[in-house]
Amino acid sequence: MSDQGATPTPSPAPPAPTGPPPKVTNRGRTAVSISSSNSDSIDVPEFEPFGLPGPRGFPPMTEYLDICDVDMMKSPEELNKRQHHTELFNSDYLIVRRGQEFQVKITFNRPYNPATDKFAVEFVIGSSPQFSKGTYIPVFTAKERPSPWEGRITDTADNTVTMGITPAADCVVGKYHMYVAVVTPFGIRRTRRDTSRDLYILFNPWVSADAVFLDDEEERQECVMTEMGIIYHGAYDDVAERDWNYGQFNYGVLDACLYIMDRSEMPIINRGDPIRVTRKASAMLNSRDDDGVLVGNWSGDYTYGVAPTSWTGSTDILLSYASSKMPVCYAQCWVYAAVFNTFLRCLGIPSRVVTNFYSAHDNDGNLKTDIILDENGRVDRGRTKDSIWNYHCWNECYMSRPDLPPGFGGWQVVDATPQETSDGMYRCGPASVKAIKHGQICFPFDAAFVFAEVNSDVVFYSRSKDGTMEPVKVNRTHVGRMVVTKTPGDVTRRDISDQYKFPEGSTEERTVLEKAEEYGCQREKSNPPVADVDLVLPTLEIGVGENFELSLEFINRSTQRRTVDAYISGSVVYYTGVTSHEFLFRNPTVTIGPNKSVKESVMVESKNYMKHLVEQANLHFIATGKVKETGQIVTAMKVVTLHNPKLTVTVSDGGKVSEEMTATVEFTNPFTFSLEGVYIRMEGPGLMLPKSKYYSLIPGSSSLTWTEFFTPQRAGKSRVIASLDCSAVRQVSGQASVTIEP
Repeated sequence: MSDQGATPTPSPAPPAPTGPPPKVTNRGRTAVSISSSNSDSIDVPEFEPFGLPGPRGFPPMTEYLDICDVDMMKSPEELNKRQHHTELFNSDYLIVRRGQEFQVKITFNRPYNPATDKFAVEFVIGSSPQFSKGTYIPVFTAKERPSPWEGRITDTADNTVTMGITPAADCVVGKYHMYVAVVTPFGIRRTRRDTSRDLYILFNPWVSADAVFLDDEEERQECVMTEMGIIYHGAYDDVAERDWNYGQFNYGVLDACLYIMDRSEMPIINRGDPIRVTRKASAMLNSRDDDGVLVGNWSGDYTYGVAPTSWTGSTDILLSYASSKMPVCYAQCWVYAAVFNTFLRCLGIPSRVVTNFYSAHDNDGNLKTDIILDENGRVDRGRTKDSIWNYHCWNECYMSRPDLPPGFGGWQVVDATPQETSDGMYRCGPASVKAIKHGQICFPFDAAFVFAEVNSDVVFYSRSKDGTMEPVKVNRTHVGRMVVTKTPGDVTRRDISDQYKFPEGSTEERTVLEKAEEYGCQREKSNPPVADVDLVLPTLEIGVGENFELSLEFINRSTQRRTVDAYISGSVVYYTGVTSHEFLFRNPTVTIGPNKSVKESVMVESKNYMKHLVEQANLHFIATGKVKETGQIVTAMKVVTLHNPKLTVTVSDGGKVSEEMTATVEFTNPFTFSLEGVYIRMEGPGLMLPKSKYYSLIPGSSSLTWTEFFTPQRAGKSRVIASLDCSAVRQVSGQASVTIEP
């Protein structure tokens, strides 16, 4: 009986597959897989025949040149590392910089005869090396054999040949395998794979042909070679310092930096371009969408990781990420910037950490930060959504920008703190600092976002009962008040605000803002009349737990009496400007005579703010008011960063390389209450790797002493830095300078 013409029987669909979707590969789309891992390699054959062997195989090749030994000349005392500024790397491998000659010694089984013997040094990177992609590079001694890298024989002695090799100034940056290959009539024979002949090639800011060339030796020493950093925080009129050990030369850090690029699946062939490397890294340093290095946390609850304020350096973070393959908890902006700085300096890209005081987080590109007041002039916290970070840290890195018009190379902003997405991922930059200063915000990448961080206007709106909003005051100078970085070769700070913006109120500044508007940035056009009453809040330096007096000065610049209905609000805020708790509210009415000033004092008691303090202990005071006679609005804002107690760090005298020393940390709990769950960390570049100690309880008014032994690894000036951290008090730190004799 035939089934022809039978009706198909419907059946239920197969169950949907469970679990993660399979990883999509390039199979069927590209002839060979795209190499995106520096740790993957390919086996290069020891013998590559030119044709098929005869019936008895290949004859013995004893009469032809053979390789006995290869000396990479890789010790820190030898020429290669000293000339390439890589002698500080704690690594057993040869580390050189591109665009600059390095030397290797090859010992043959007999003296080399250039007339008859032919050999090449081959460099291979990635799993699918190709000559055309710059991932397989044979280097010849003969001029008639062209190669992208230069090769020459610099010396011959007996059976040993010294060969000078100059990698191209735009070659791929990463870890290469090296082989020596000899040509025989029957084929090519080469050295066996030997990891001791691997070498790292980095960016080279000392060579003019490299895209990261920086023609300033003092800046190069600071932005590539210096491990000890100072990161600025606090408030623009009360700047605080945080010491940081970048540790770019520590053991394992270079491999961790290469692993970050592997983890991002960045094609090997793109890793010679600093623009692509820094853009990819700005996404990979945060974990938001790619399981990158650091998990951001601004909540104050760090139960499942390390508090951002507790870290003292980048080494622990990078080594932990490379070994666990998991994002490290936790970070805030300065931790992202500090670890990113380590990544950049380690690979040879000149970089520095920059702090912008009063940094606007403008997520709609309108160059406005809105503060909503009710009809009486009081801040409406329910409707005020925008925030101004007390400070924000990002990085600048130095490179040419062939993708932009001439003149926009040099320092570029990159930012790994996940604030907004760029091309679908949480990243920012590289954005040309010159483009930001001149309003060319259409230039890639993310110049408009950084422009808003330093140029937003603070607009106070009065909201009437029917919901209409009217701008009553515009403060055009509050945001981007000061941009600072560490001074090269010194421990002082350097104000670089003039690299980001022209002087406030200058004609150049007006031109720049008009240009930015042409590219779509909206500004507040209205210019409300300026009130004839000024309101001034004082600059205060207060310790955590202290009572203090807040004195507001009302200055009447008119010839008539003025009455102000004032509102004074004090809040505990995160450093991002987000309010945690309002602890103070007063609404005095102040009368000021013609051309006179009146002070209104408010007592601030520690019992009101201490139990609400969040890390970094910032108090934000905002005073607003309405002048009865004119209806004008007066405002003033002030951030007071409470000063934490300090750690005392001391180091034993007479420091010498390889001779044991001690570092001692001392701390006295200044409070009447106990500190619980206390972590102390200590480290120092070239002195000691990170160490930590845990104390479950430090009773009020009691002291602790912690002493550690360490053995200095190199001569010169350095610092031992320490931090103490617990939920009750964050950001307690101390440091001691050390000079180590050879």
